[in-house]
Amino acid sequence: MKIASWNVNSLNVRLPHLIEWLGSAAPDVVALQETKLENSKFPVDAIAAAGYRCIFSGQKTYNGVAILARDETGEALTDIPGLDDPQRRILAATVGGVRIVNLYVVNGQAVGSEKFAYKLAWLAKVRDFLAAEMQRFPQMIVLGDFNIAPDDRDVYDPTTWHEQILCSTPERTALKSLLDLGLHDSFRLFTPDGGHYSWWDYRQAGFRRNLGLRIDLILASDALRRRCRAATIDRTPRTWERPSDHTPVLLEMDGE
Repeated sequence: MKIASWNVNSLNVRLPHLIEWLGSAAPDVVALQETKLENSKFPVDAIAAAGYRCIFSGQKTYNGVAILARDETGEALTDIPGLDDPQRRILAATVGGVRIVNLYVVNGQAVGSEKFAYKLAWLAKVRDFLAAEMQRFPQMIVLGDFNIAPDDRDVYDPTTWHEQILCSTPERTALKSLLDLGLHDSFRLFTPDGGHYSWWDYRQAGFRRNLGLRIDLILASDALRRRCRAATIDRTPRTWERPSDHTPVLLEMDGE
């Protein structure tokens, strides 16, 4: 089973990239973030022609999440229970016996800002939600654009980014609180060294100079850890014309 996550930064713009990548990478499940499409405009037919069923939760211009799968999806959920939030940032579904939770975590703008406080409060709600979900679905994958670099290995210049947004102690503590539920950063199961990134700023030739952050994560529950076989970052789509600033991340698992 091959599972992927990709912040496409506008599915309307990046649909040709997605279709091409689906054909070459052939994942079984793909979680998308920042689709930036209302549900009525989601390209269901184009994605079906590529061999995928899809569920989605979108809004105009901002946010938006989707899960594409070769197999049937079940028990979909589009909101965090108890959190009245119009922003479309979470989508969960069950595929092949695995609970898939797709997150587009709040950016937070700047440390100490109102949006930063909203980010931390949102993550606390997510933690409560995941704790409850894991009681029902021990085989769980939590993936997406976390907008948090887990540690300094995931930052091209830790000194410059020290205590800045995406790299601050409160954000990393919030991420650790998710991991403490019994989740594992799948990339780190296989690659302990630094210098591997999933996002590069469009400015200052960020990708060419590898000035990146690893903020796109696939977390596997304790029950799935033994099935994990490889976790990778596919840099190829970031080399294409008019790319997303993120590139896909993947996890390969054995069958049950």
